[in-house]
Amino acid sequence: MVKKSDFVLAPYMKSSDLRATYQIFNTVVPYVGLWIFAVKAASISLWLLPPIVMLMVLFLLRCFSLMHDCGHYALFRSKWANRVVGFMLGGINAIPQYAWSRDHAYHHKTNGDWQRYRGIADFLSTEEFAQLSAFDQKLYGLLRQPIMTLPGGFFYLAIQPRLTLLLGIHEFIGHGLTCLKSSGVKSLGTIVSSHRSKHWQTSGEFWDVLLNNIFVVGSWFLLSYLIGPRLFLGLYATVLTLAGAIFICVFFVQHNFEGSYAHKTADWDYLRGAIEGSSYLDLPPLLRWFTADISYHTIHHLSERIPNYNLAACHRANRHLLSKVTILRFGDLLHCSKFILWDAAADRLVPIPTKQKVLATSLP
Repeated sequence: MVKKSDFVLAPYMKSSDLRATYQIFNTVVPYVGLWIFAVKAASISLWLLPPIVMLMVLFLLRCFSLMHDCGHYALFRSKWANRVVGFMLGGINAIPQYAWSRDHAYHHKTNGDWQRYRGIADFLSTEEFAQLSAFDQKLYGLLRQPIMTLPGGFFYLAIQPRLTLLLGIHEFIGHGLTCLKSSGVKSLGTIVSSHRSKHWQTSGEFWDVLLNNIFVVGSWFLLSYLIGPRLFLGLYATVLTLAGAIFICVFFVQHNFEGSYAHKTADWDYLRGAIEGSSYLDLPPLLRWFTADISYHTIHHLSERIPNYNLAACHRANRHLLSKVTILRFGDLLHCSKFILWDAAADRLVPIPTKQKVLATSLP
């Protein structure tokens, strides 16, 4: 039985400020440059934009991957540097990085425990699915098809963080009015200290969400003014939609696949969750660079403090212990997309049952 102590991880957990800084420059500078290039190209012909947009999408993917490293305090040696650069990358990706990282950390703590964490799309168990109406079952299956990652990616990056702030403010106002009516509390400090939001857990998360929204929405207005709202919003929406969709697909195939470790909380094993509940995504070298080697996902789950620039070397050093890791390619996405239900009795992921299977299981 393989133990975590069998893996050589510690030497690869050392962050390098020099390598991290170089990665930020070779990612953010080209991304900004592509925006300038796209505006110049659009003034000549819109037909010049598609290849530029695809490059923008790839560089935005890399921005997100580096933001992800900052969330684990792995990219730079300093926690402060990771927070500052992470906020900047969160602004570029239109997502509050600090609050996002808290949710992502929960995924790492519970990977493979499908009783506590239901994946990227709140997947149902087979029992919960069976209790849905026929219409809701069809809707559930439709909303979790690969094509839905396009609107899903845009909503996740562009809409949800704005909606979170608005709902949180509305909730706080309601709490304040309730305090004033029920207990006669007049102090704003008392109202603030007694409020427990469903949309952020700490004051740090609130400020991250607020400042991210100010930065993002402010940049929308500024860039719309500088290059024109139609061109900016068209480019921005396209890039965000495609980048968000690709990253959702990458995350999906790294955890939802046939044979993935999907256990109940009782007797759940963290190590099996990392090794058998995370796939190795075999990507071409160019795509590995643009995704900052997140394809070495098993190693990443064994230790999230390993920066992206050390993942490949760590994977090679521990290859002999990774025989149970599932190897997938992008072409496997359609097959993996079927595994959107958790069978709690069998501790595995399964497809939605066909009518024939449902009828067979219902017969005495």
